[in-house]
This record gives sequence, structure tokens and C-alpha cells, in this order.
Amino acid sequence: MTATVEEYSDILYEVKDAVARVTINRPDKLNAFTPHTVKELAHAIWRAGADSQVGVIVLTGAGERAFSAGGDVSVENEDTFRAGDDSFDKLMKELYRAFRECLKPVIARVDGYAIGGGHHMAYVTDFTIASDRSVFGQNGPRVASPAEGWLVSHLWTVVGMKRAKEIWMLCRRYTAQQALDWGLVNAVVPAEELDAEVERWCAELLALSPTVLKLIKKSFDDSTAHIREEQERFTILNQVNPGFFASGEQTEGSGAFMEKRKPDFSPWR
Repeated sequence: MTATVEEYSDILYEVKDAVARVTINRPDKLNAFTPHTVKELAHAIWRAGADSQVGVIVLTGAGERAFSAGGDVSVENEDTFRAGDDSFDKLMKELYRAFRECLKPVIARVDGYAIGGGHHMAYVTDFTIASDRSVFGQNGPRVASPAEGWLVSHLWTVVGMKRAKEIWMLCRRYTAQQALDWGLVNAVVPAEELDAEVERWCAELLALSPTVLKLIKKSFDDSTAHIREEQERFTILNQVNPGFFASGEQTEGSGAFMEKRKPDFSPWR
């Protein structure tokens, strides 16, 4: 089938052979995303979900260095965290709602770094297929980025509570093989075989009943809906530290990252 391509500023969108390919196109930033990027991603996922010519959605990042390095630290500040419907928190939740409610299989094709928001973007998709040079991990406590709620807690449903806490609280980096062993990814292949492996998964899914796939996907999602709904009722940051941004802790984290130095969080213990 001839490919159809739609234009966006931060992402690429292409439909070919019943597969919608959504690519974060900021390789110079390791595909780190801004609020605008996340809006475009959500729009593309909803579009693919509504397109009767699409059976599978593949999410990936441009280039060979990164799937996504997460939120662009240069724009992470109090304004982007407290911007209401345009805040990082609300926009990411809207994106993940699109992943869930489009009801079509979403595959994360990971080549390179999947860090921070890029990492949890990969683990909330239905399937994750990675190259053997990929690296996974979280970054929130390292840069004082206040991730909270089910964006965080969903990970325990993937790897179990102990591993999820290790991944989120220690900010270690994990190889593709470790991610496979822990259940973070479904398959790991050499980089030169990644596209062929993703195509095999797409072909296998496209051969199956789309309605039954939707029923199965919704059944899994409904099993954790009570956690998501409970954690969306309140802001955990306001319970733990309502003066977080004014305290300077977040500034120290992001500033240290931009200056390539080790942060000193001792004043905020």
C-alpha cells in the first residue's frame, strides 16, 4: 500500500500497509519532548486510532541514538508543571489515555536511549521491541523532576514492586538484555534487525481479529483503572511538599543537569 504522510513540526506521521508510524523527530535533542511535542503525539495517536486503514501503531524516535531522553529539561520548570491543561503532567496523561483508548496495539520501537519520560512512554505501550544497544532508566530524582501518580506506579504492574522502586528511585541505567529479563521489553534484536522484527510483530497482529484485540486490550486496562482513577483525584506533590518549586530544589536539579555537574540536594532533606 502506498504510504500517506502527514506533516507536524516535532513528529513524523506515516501510514503504510495498515501500520501508522509515529516518530519523535528531535534527534538533536535525543528526541526529548516539549509540551508541544506531546500534544502532537497525542493528536497522531488519536488520528491513527480513528483511521479504519490502520491496524497497528508503531511509536519510535528519529536517528540511532535515542528513542527519547524524556522531557526537555531546558523547558521543565514551574510554569510547565503548573500550566493546567498544558502542563507536562496533564499532557502526558492525555497521551497515555490515547495509547489506551485508541484500542489498537501500540508498539514502542526502541533504538538507543529510553530515559525518563521516554522510558515510561515505552513501558506504557502494549509492546516494546528494542535493539541490543538500547539503554533504559528513569531520571526524576536525579534532576528533581516531580513525576507522580500512575505515570510512576504503572511500572510495578510491568516488573513488580521491588524492581519498579529500584528503577524509579535509584535512576540506574539498564541494558536491553536486563530490560528483557525483567519484562520491560518483549524482544531484543541486533540494531540492523530491529525494523524487520517490528514488521514481523505488526504482521502477526494484523492477521488477528481487531475486535478481539480491542477487547483484550481494554480488559487489561480496566484491571488497573481503579489505581489510575484514585491517583488522579489529587496532586501528590501538594501533599508531600507544596513549596517544592519555591524551595529551589527543582532549580538545583535541572541546573546541575544543564551544567553537567552532580547536584547537591542536601539542603532539602
